[in-house]
Amino acid sequence: MQLELKNIGHNYGELTALDNINLTINDGEVVAIIGPSGCGKSTLLSILGGLIQPTNGNVYQLGKTPEGCLNPLTYIFQDFALLPWRSVEGNIKLVLEDHRLSKSEIQDRIDTVLQRTGLTDFRDAFPKQLSGGMSQRVGIARALAVNPAVLLMDEPLSALDAQTRLILMDEFATLFEKSAITAVYVTHNLDEATRLADKVVALTRRPGRISETVIIDIPLSRRRDDHPQVIKTKNKLWQLIRQEAIEADKELTGANS
Repeated sequence: MQLELKNIGHNYGELTALDNINLTINDGEVVAIIGPSGCGKSTLLSILGGLIQPTNGNVYQLGKTPEGCLNPLTYIFQDFALLPWRSVEGNIKLVLEDHRLSKSEIQDRIDTVLQRTGLTDFRDAFPKQLSGGMSQRVGIARALAVNPAVLLMDEPLSALDAQTRLILMDEFATLFEKSAITAVYVTHNLDEATRLADKVVALTRRPGRISETVIIDIPLSRRRDDHPQVIKTKNKLWQLIRQEAIEADKELTGANS
């Protein structure tokens, strides 16, 4: 499914968070959104997911959803949001229980996503028994269980330690490459953006506007930190947001003084 954002703007009272956002997210494309703190990245993701109605503009969903799609737009958050009294399997089952699926269909979906996320041996474990990385895998499996048309990912790795983040970045890359999933990935981390995205959208400080869209055409299987084009792209992205981040920090500091 393709998403089209036309002239999106959003205000919180007299505060303008986003202004004149025009963006196409193609079917099967991973789009990373970066920018300084407070620039409206999460607001934009919420507008895409229908959680917030924009003050101006429209979001259009174009094309068909995948076969067996139960929820076209599905979130993965930095907060794993697992129910502590449910097992791994039970947490995944939660998103399937309100749909008209047979017991065998539910079990097939659970078995499939457990296998895709490397959780088959942990199906009976409870959240308190899991590491942060494993907990986030459960969140990913739960999102995939509904076979979404678009994954909306809000800083999904920011709560994890550096080593776990690297491991899950590679796992996300494998998932995106094999499944051709459409995803919008909000992050502060340029390593994540350059590792995973087909294109990176850089926002200005508030009000958030698109300053530039950078295409990354290196296959995910070849995309490593020491790849010359990855290094060049990361440097370009940093130059795009560096001054914006400095100015945003000054504004926040001034507002809190």
